[in-house]
Amino acid sequence: MLVWISFLILVAVFLAIDLGIFNREAHEITYKEATKWTIGWATLGLLFSGVIYLIYQEGLMQAPKAATTPIQSAIEYLTGYIIELTLSIDNIFVIAMIFKSFKIPKKYQHRVLFWGIVGALVFRGLMIGFGVVLIEKFTWTTYIFGAFLVYTAIKMAFSDDEHEFDPKKSFIYKTVRKLMPVTGRLDDQKFFIRRNGLVIATPLFLALILVEFTDILFALDSIPAILGITTDPFIVFTSNIFAILGLRSMYFFVANMLDSFHYLKYSLTVILTYVGIKLILANHFHLSIGLSLGIIILSVLAGIFLSLKYKKEHERPTT
Repeated sequence: MLVWISFLILVAVFLAIDLGIFNREAHEITYKEATKWTIGWATLGLLFSGVIYLIYQEGLMQAPKAATTPIQSAIEYLTGYIIELTLSIDNIFVIAMIFKSFKIPKKYQHRVLFWGIVGALVFRGLMIGFGVVLIEKFTWTTYIFGAFLVYTAIKMAFSDDEHEFDPKKSFIYKTVRKLMPVTGRLDDQKFFIRRNGLVIATPLFLALILVEFTDILFALDSIPAILGITTDPFIVFTSNIFAILGLRSMYFFVANMLDSFHYLKYSLTVILTYVGIKLILANHFHLSIGLSLGIIILSVLAGIFLSLKYKKEHERPTT
């Protein structure tokens, strides 16, 4: 319990620092600023695998399986963190569409992302706890989770890249507009304004609701994916949280380069398919965590390499 409390306090400190630095005054996050924070969060996320090793080495936490060693726990965390970080690329694409649809200026986007991520921490925690209980109590649910991931992978592989998600046609957007008055104009970085005695939602609030809903939808893929690697609640939770904490700065780092990752969706397809198969076989055959980490890293690197090669081959020389 002490380890859980300490980690939650650490997360609260990170959020307080983020709120004090990024949200002190509305401003457009520069590429240089986003790069520094992306590197910083990624470094923290990777280094935390060493903390995981020490925690289990010192017996401060007990792994669900007695045969699991501290180094295996660290590798499980590292594998889960890379999975969550890679899957968040798709999330970034949808968030970019939401901001584009509601014409949210870049200087206000971080405010939406910050509060969206705070909500995501709560929802992810609940979903992780529910998922772990399901797998531990009802082992047959691994077949459902596994089949769902394979289905998602196939759907992703054959999805139409030219089709853009339109937030204003979504069920959530239409529901919010029915429940409360909404203005089409921004008022600085306010989520709500008061007019004629009425509380009216701004486009910033609509964007926040859709960002929250989008994260829940993506969690339906990402949480079963990491549960295919480990059912240790602490490892699942911490790897998710570090990936979420880095999502804000990563958005500003890669949002304008999404077209450069032409083949990355196939990396995600391979990862989801592998983890889905691993879940389906979980009750009959064990695939080592080392193999899982290797396949995931190779898939990501191959996707990046092929994407950069594709971009280079299709760039037209400027005159």
